[in-house]
Amino acid sequence: MNRLLICFSTALLAITSLAATAAPIEYNIIPRPAASRVDTAGGHFVIARGTLVVAPTAQAAQSAQYLARYCEQYLGLPLRVAASARAGEPAIELSIAGSGPHEGYTLQVDSTGIAITGNDEAGLFYGVQSLLQLLPTRAGLIPHIAAGRIDDAPRFGYRGMLLDVVRHFFPVAYIEKYIDWLALHKMNVFHWHLTDDQGWCIELKSHPELTARGSYRAGEIKGFFPGVYHDMPYQAYYTQEQVKHIIDYAAQRHVTVVPEIDIPGHCMAVLAAHPEFSTTPREPKHTARTWGIYNRQNNVLAPTPQVFQFLTDVFTEVCQLFPGPYVHAGGDECAPKWWEESHETRRFMKKHNLKNGQELQSYFENYVRRVINAQGKIMMGWSGGAEGVDPQGSIIEDWLHRSLTSARDIDSTHHYIMASSRWYYLNAHEDSLQTDLQPPRKVLPVKDVYNFNILPDSATAVQRSLLLGIEGCVWTEYQPDTWKIEHILMPRLSAIAERAWSLESKKDYDDFARRLVRQLDRYDLWGVRYNHSFERSLPVPRER
Repeated sequence: MNRLLICFSTALLAITSLAATAAPIEYNIIPRPAASRVDTAGGHFVIARGTLVVAPTAQAAQSAQYLARYCEQYLGLPLRVAASARAGEPAIELSIAGSGPHEGYTLQVDSTGIAITGNDEAGLFYGVQSLLQLLPTRAGLIPHIAAGRIDDAPRFGYRGMLLDVVRHFFPVAYIEKYIDWLALHKMNVFHWHLTDDQGWCIELKSHPELTARGSYRAGEIKGFFPGVYHDMPYQAYYTQEQVKHIIDYAAQRHVTVVPEIDIPGHCMAVLAAHPEFSTTPREPKHTARTWGIYNRQNNVLAPTPQVFQFLTDVFTEVCQLFPGPYVHAGGDECAPKWWEESHETRRFMKKHNLKNGQELQSYFENYVRRVINAQGKIMMGWSGGAEGVDPQGSIIEDWLHRSLTSARDIDSTHHYIMASSRWYYLNAHEDSLQTDLQPPRKVLPVKDVYNFNILPDSATAVQRSLLLGIEGCVWTEYQPDTWKIEHILMPRLSAIAERAWSLESKKDYDDFARRLVRQLDRYDLWGVRYNHSFERSLPVPRER
């Protein structure tokens, strides 16, 4: 009997010890918070119709109104927003601490209420985003929020997504929707690719001819390059009033808009309006009617006084229109042969001691950098062009790095954004069974996006210190429809968002995949037409 009692006591002690050391239960949130714990003994807070949201300041009130609109729009759950509450009244209380890491927050839940404290205004907004993920994913269900606490802040300050609106255009209402999705994933940069060979999509008061002629193209190809050409008159652009609206809309969601004006290559739309800016000014020019024209069509600017004055006009106006700290000047994929075949350009290069087309490319970019810096902003440029730009006042967006293990081709002089074309360009199939998005080129499943080593083990301390963040890219040569945009964006956006926000020590694909199943329920709630390839990888069919 005593021996049996001893065995039982030993087993009970072991179980108690195991329970004490077991990993805490975390909230089901994407991106995964820095610290998250559900208090299984703390009960729940019930959010009922008319639950009070307390926002004592104007800054807090913006997040409170956002929360109330979400609950009304998606759940049919009206909330009240006020500056204060009666003593003892159950409430969701929002406040700003004014200290701590930028964009950080705490979220505390007990049976009497919810308290979200942002380190700053953006942090409070992201705390609200986490609360939204604790809500039901079906309208009419009563939210029971489990007691617990989240302490969180982002890994990177730059968390971006690009949308190309040149190859195919998307109206303002859809740009708003795209920005909403970024905010719901705690992304804070919208990179707006506004000009390219196929069109000029932003109104400039200083050069109205750019949209009058440069926004038009006669047709496009079907199928992968060279494809089959067909006539399809196409013209669209954003007015400055629309641009200002988008900037304001994004700012309310703590998203910075980064405009991209692509020079000195990718300029067929400019040359359609100004053929005299070309190295072959007597040849007629028009916007590109096909994709992938590198080394096939002369799309570079000539280094003339008229061109440099044009660049001064354009980038000065763009800097004044966009309040954010960055302006992207493109800068890559300039085929040097177009410059080398021009007598006038060779004479310019000799006069300025430029050895080759690459150095002329850097000359253009440095000129634009000085224009942008003079307006108090930082120039961004693509790798494969921006390396020769003065690191003071410029940032490289690295799209050429493709290795999981090597850091050899990562720049060690500039601050940079990781936007690897192999891992973060989303215009690719999620699995080999897909045939509906574009001609097959590569497969990029969610797991590969998530597992990409942003900083390989071989990265130097300098390379680590210069990395500002990451960016995913949606290029639209083969995505003319909104459903295709959503199909390539979701759910891989969740993977990019988590890698941009969450600590490297929190990287765990199996855990992410478990939480992603719940995220798909939210996509259903939001009406997102997402890709279902991830579901085919699940060991057990998803309940819907």
